[in-house]
Amino acid sequence: MTMWEKVNTLWPEIILLATAFGVILIGLAPQRSVRRSVSWLSALGMLVAGGVAVAYLFSPDHALDDGAAGSGFAFQSFVRLGVLGVGLLLLLTAAELPDEYGAGESDTGFDPSRVSRGEFFGFFLLSITGAMLCAAADDLIWLFLALELTSLPTYVMVATTRRKTVAPEAGVKYFFLGAFAAAVFLYGFALIYGATGATGFAEISDQFRLMLAADSVTARAGELSGMALLGLVLAIAGICFKIAAFPMHVYAADVYQGAATPVTAFLAFVPKTAGFVTLIVLLGLVGWPLQSPTLIALLGVLAVATMFLGNTLALLQHNVKRVLAYSSVAHSGYMLIGLTAGITIVDAEVSPLENGLGAVLFYLVAYGVMNLGAFAVLGLLKAAGEEAETFDDLRGLVRREPVLATVMAVCALSLAGFPPVIGFWGKVYLFGSAISAEMIWLVIFGVINSAIAAVYYLRIVGVCFLSDPDQRVERAVRPVRSVAAVASAVLVVVLSLAANPLMKAANQAARFAPDPDHQVAQLDDRVTEVSKPDAQ
Repeated sequence: MTMWEKVNTLWPEIILLATAFGVILIGLAPQRSVRRSVSWLSALGMLVAGGVAVAYLFSPDHALDDGAAGSGFAFQSFVRLGVLGVGLLLLLTAAELPDEYGAGESDTGFDPSRVSRGEFFGFFLLSITGAMLCAAADDLIWLFLALELTSLPTYVMVATTRRKTVAPEAGVKYFFLGAFAAAVFLYGFALIYGATGATGFAEISDQFRLMLAADSVTARAGELSGMALLGLVLAIAGICFKIAAFPMHVYAADVYQGAATPVTAFLAFVPKTAGFVTLIVLLGLVGWPLQSPTLIALLGVLAVATMFLGNTLALLQHNVKRVLAYSSVAHSGYMLIGLTAGITIVDAEVSPLENGLGAVLFYLVAYGVMNLGAFAVLGLLKAAGEEAETFDDLRGLVRREPVLATVMAVCALSLAGFPPVIGFWGKVYLFGSAISAEMIWLVIFGVINSAIAAVYYLRIVGVCFLSDPDQRVERAVRPVRSVAAVASAVLVVVLSLAANPLMKAANQAARFAPDPDHQVAQLDDRVTEVSKPDAQ
């Protein structure tokens, strides 16, 4: 594929980049009315990008192939549309964020250093663009840059969207741990390059499969070389930061609590999506079903540790944002079950219950919608002039704001996995893929953790419906955010009814295997070629 052909597949991302730069410039306008328009311009850019992504689906030049991991156009399209769809709801949630300090005015007139609205929405779009580019990556360098494009804007978004001192503190914690994680997975990428001599995915995939297939190439049959395996392990460890998984989960509670509520909702979806997309692409280079016993064991241990830590720590919290932060950690553990299971049978007729990767893509969309609704409700309540955060702030919510209480209940029950809402179907597909892969132990741990999680989710619902109202709490006048909250609850119900077609789309998107006969023939040729010096 030539450079122009590759660029021609990236018009949705190019449109978002252009919109981001335009929004940053418009956000510096002296007129407040012009600055206030940047959120709607951002929405327009996302809609146009989404329209182009949909048009690609019907273009004869973009076939929905099943190419090697990371190169499948169906995979790119699903990630694009999922990120843009949930991103539009996130944009509605954030549309009414304060954009300036001191109204942007000083004694000498307009002061551009006191406004931040343009920068916020510009960074918002850049981070979404990075998540979309992760799905289009076909090279380690591209993948690293896409991951950093996703993460770097969020450090600024956390630190600058709330005037309390906890926001800069959260931003600093997030930045330093993020820098450490980036160094870890970049070192992992360097080791992968050292083991394979390539940065392109096609060449790396060939080398990995050769290591697994030829005893003359590696000292351990059925395993990668030591350098390649260490590189993948370090890459996975670093990417655990993006998905808030053990052992890189420690920032989640402090950062989620310190950031403005719309930014917290953003952090819970966009970096997590970029991280899981990256893991799917990287592990796909080894081959599905996953061929490395060491990697399977590592992912399984990470899944169990992440679930138990997230759910146990959530039980101990009194701040709802911290509860949802540790809930986010636990949900990463559930999705790691699907990643560990992978694809049991790689063929054109693979069942949704045999495709853990499709289950992960499905669950990412479902989690983004139901989690956003819970945060949107918190962002619509004020206690003593600040956004609601504690369980006391939600007491008796149904008596004061029955619509918001209903939204919170629907989203919390969905996050808990109660039938028949979308969260339940997501866990059915995740656990079903583990059963198909004969990993019953993962399913047992997943069910136990779902029961633990039900305790704190039901506590949220119980406080809203069974307690006396707190008279200190009032509803903020944010009509656009109200629309986002209600839309999230409606989507949770609608997606529950459309779970089967959505999972079919995810299942189609997550099949990456090339033709097995062609692949085996290629490997036989490579093994013969490598073995010739030994035979001589």
